[in-house]
Amino acid sequence: GQLLERLPRGTRLTPAGRAFLPEARAAVLAAHSSARSARAALDLASAQLEIATVFSLAVGLLPKAIQRLRRQHPGISIRLFEYSHRELLMDAVAGGVADVGVGPLPHDDRVSATLLGYESFVAIVGRQHPAYLSMSGIAVETLADDDWVMFPEGHGLADLARSICGRAGFTPRDAVFTGQADAAVRLAAAGLGVAIVPENIVPSSLHRYMVPLDPPVFRPLAVFTRETWSPQAEAFRAALQEIDWIDVPRGAVIEN
Repeated sequence: GQLLERLPRGTRLTPAGRAFLPEARAAVLAAHSSARSARAALDLASAQLEIATVFSLAVGLLPKAIQRLRRQHPGISIRLFEYSHRELLMDAVAGGVADVGVGPLPHDDRVSATLLGYESFVAIVGRQHPAYLSMSGIAVETLADDDWVMFPEGHGLADLARSICGRAGFTPRDAVFTGQADAAVRLAAAGLGVAIVPENIVPSSLHRYMVPLDPPVFRPLAVFTRETWSPQAEAFRAALQEIDWIDVPRGAVIEN
């Protein structure tokens, strides 16, 4: 069938061409990835690694792992792709956009995954909040009447916050929306609402606004690739596994 329609100036895709395009794009990306993997097998020192992840991990855990990888293999170059939701991340890795993904533990037979450990979630409250400077932990149900700093629909942390609040018996009353996890921390610390975020993204200068949840909430994280681990992906997996991962206490809530 005809894929392109010739116009007086240029061309455009036919319906068949539009149907063909996504798979064709994935094939081209996979071909480029195969060439990089083959070169890396010969010379890891000059390899390129393309990493797909979610926004919060790009801010929190990944910099340490990339620093460790670059220290061990200074010649590796890194390209980072960031996504707002785990499903978009999964599609990117399965479709050949990236060599390796790091995010919530996948349940998808399109990828081969290795469990890394768990990240913990905390509440961020402003200076005027009754829980400010509390170290004993806060029950989520006590936040039902608060305004919230929330993430937009389609954002993975929005799903997680609503799941945590739903388990506590309420729907969070959103006051401010942001798509950036680090911005949510700063907005909540400024007193514009409560936020629930991964603990690892909170900078040390804002730790005083951070309150542990009671019971504590954790999410399993994994590194994954399509079928076989390329040398550079294997090196990155090793760097991630060297991180000091959190021990999950008894009675904790596991969100996945």
